[in-house]
Amino acid sequence: MKLEAVFNSIIVKKPQVQEESTYGNIIVPDLGREKNLTGTIVSVGPGYHCATGEFIPTTLQVGQKVILPQMGPTKIEFEGEEYYGILENQVIAIISEEI
Repeated sequence: MKLEAVFNSIIVKKPQVQEESTYGNIIVPDLGREKNLTGTIVSVGPGYHCATGEFIPTTLQVGQKVILPQMGPTKIEFEGEEYYGILENQVIAIISEEI
């Protein structure tokens, strides 16, 4: 089984992040720090038909790393992994290696 995006939605796999830090033998939980939702796109829908009937294809691609808003993405649990589903036009930024 696999997840497949439809219309102009994308599915982003959440990376595993370390939730706690250790200082010596003391574990310091990561509380109160607001973090961006980032991840790698694993599925992209083909696009959608606008009100005039014109087909508008999606521009994002599988494998790109993106930043999502804190509020808005739908959290998806699938086969023990955590994913986010969101419309393509709600993605905040694409993370690239170029400077």
